[in-house]
Amino acid sequence: LAPQGQLLAKSWSSLFEGQSAATPRGPIYSFNGRDILADPLWPQRLAWHGSTARGGHARRRDCQGWHSSGTAEGMATALGEGRLLAGQRHNCSAP
Repeated sequence: LAPQGQLLAKSWSSLFEGQSAATPRGPIYSFNGRDILADPLWPQRLAWHGSTARGGHARRRDCQGWHSSGTAEGMATALGEGRLLAGQRHNCSAP
């Protein structure tokens, strides 16, 4: 359960195995209480994780050491795709 009491997934493993439970069914809140799936402040609905598809550290794809003028890339997955670690490279400067 998330801090607001909503169920985010049926199980821990369902977040990573491509099951339908990995698709958010309700709001996901940012640390400041905004619903990131509906709030225009979040133009891209991404889960940034810096991991490989198998859950390992994606070296040089974790935005570590990123600077605003840099061109570094990190691994992230669009929320709602159904598999959290099926990431793609995104520029670390993306909002």
